[in-house]
Amino acid sequence: MVIRMRTAHTADLDPSELRDVRALLDDAFDGDFSDADWDHGLGGMHVLVRDGGGLAAHGSLVMRRVRHGGCWLRTGYVEAVAVRADVRRTGLGGRVMAELERVVDRAYDLGALAASDEGALLYTARGWQQWPGRVHALSPDGIVGLPEEEGGVYVRPALAGPLDPDGELVFDWRDGDVT
Repeated sequence: MVIRMRTAHTADLDPSELRDVRALLDDAFDGDFSDADWDHGLGGMHVLVRDGGGLAAHGSLVMRRVRHGGCWLRTGYVEAVAVRADVRRTGLGGRVMAELERVVDRAYDLGALAASDEGALLYTARGWQQWPGRVHALSPDGIVGLPEEEGGVYVRPALAGPLDPDGELVFDWRDGDVT
């Protein structure tokens, strides 16, 4: 079976590709992928993996700002990672992540993502580190704590170098889930 991988910006995906991505995400997340989740994965780079059965895997990387240690870091934030059910555990998720990590390492101060317990296995195996510190967001009303997100955020220090685990991460605000 021939595997084809493509990396492209949202602007370079045609409507049929975007429909395929959304369908994959809806299936992979058992219908628990909201319109806000979809919006979070747009406006950046996408990795699409196709096989003989169509779209087999996807992940996207969007730019966000995260404050840490008094500096706002240009952050490549991983979103919308999914693998079609019939090809899970075949390395396609790792291929998607390798390409997203290449972009993070070369273009961003920091990589970050939020993961479920199941998804975290993929990320930690690839060297992503569970963030041990506090997590906040810069909301329209000021900085607010996100204690329910703590333990579910993973980072990949890129150009910024090591992070202070005693510090906090303050994410830029967005509708829906902030992290």
